[in-house]
Amino acid sequence: MTTLGIEETEMTIRLPYVTQDRDRRGNVRLYYRHGGKKFRLRGPIGSAEFIADYQMAMSGHDPKERGKPVLSTTKSGSIRDLIGKYYQSSAFQALAPRTRRVRQQILDRFCQNETDGDKPFALLEPRHIMHRRDAMADRPEAANGMVKALRQVYNYAVEYGYHDVNPIKEVSLLPGSVEGFEAWAAEDVKAFEDYHPIGSMARLTMALALYTGQRRGDLVRLGPAHIKSYHGREGLEFIQHKNRNRPGKRVSLWVPIIPELRSIIDASPTGRDTFILTEFGRPFTGDGFGNRFRKWCRDAGLEGLSVHGLRKTASAVLAENGCTEQEIMAITGHRTSKEVTRYTQSAEQKTRAASALNKVSKASKDEGDINTTQKETNQ
Repeated sequence: MTTLGIEETEMTIRLPYVTQDRDRRGNVRLYYRHGGKKFRLRGPIGSAEFIADYQMAMSGHDPKERGKPVLSTTKSGSIRDLIGKYYQSSAFQALAPRTRRVRQQILDRFCQNETDGDKPFALLEPRHIMHRRDAMADRPEAANGMVKALRQVYNYAVEYGYHDVNPIKEVSLLPGSVEGFEAWAAEDVKAFEDYHPIGSMARLTMALALYTGQRRGDLVRLGPAHIKSYHGREGLEFIQHKNRNRPGKRVSLWVPIIPELRSIIDASPTGRDTFILTEFGRPFTGDGFGNRFRKWCRDAGLEGLSVHGLRKTASAVLAENGCTEQEIMAITGHRTSKEVTRYTQSAEQKTRAASALNKVSKASKDEGDINTTQKETNQ
């Protein structure tokens, strides 16, 4: 254990777990290190700021969070207290790490507002959240994220008997970006493929995304071990990463490997465990993969596009080729047709418009043939 002392005129006060070092400019940096945690402390040693940070670190909290409410020291029966209990629930712990992190950020931000976090959760009414939602109307996605996160908290409250109803279910979402992630146009796909030749990791990633319609969390995990035959045809068999730990919501898929994808896999360097590899020959993390894919897009002169946009494009291509919603869901793993409709509305409109005009064109041709026949008969 490292101990630094505060020198006083008659005694030395020993402070355990405090260390210091110097940066390249010679400035002294103070840290609290204990139990696997490391917190930066303001200096100098002995100052009021240092003592305040040290006391906060000793209680297990990052001094950078000073001024923010601490969930573990809140009023019993408050919204903040309920959220703290929710964090300990199996429902929250079963979420993917990134989902947990994002949801906790949303809920902690909600609790930082004293007028909200300290209110009794049992007295919360839909109108209270509607006011908070409307105050964020300029950021509809953030407002909707708050509503969705609170819905889950009150679902927990009802399930565990803390409350009788979920008032957040009556709060509608704001109309946000209906389109969501931007779908790739045909020329975007061509630009990417022209820049990244077959045999490159970028091109393999494009093929996997476009020909399987999966999320990035699945793309980075797919590998040779997932190839399984069904009725003599090879495909990728896996459980989607999203909701994998939520019984009743997990989705198992078998997606056929079409010849175009097979030829690109065969021509590409792949790993033993995963098809897609980093430049160091290791599997990607979800965030690392997202950063790398954006770089591949920038290299090809494409901005504002994402790998998730290819999932939308894959769905649209299936719709344009006459696939039903159920068939599309069998590929993408969507659990409701509502989700598929969001992805394929534009494609279906084009397909129906073309079909309608084809019928008109055929009717006009048939009418012309009839008129010609009648004219010949009259002669």
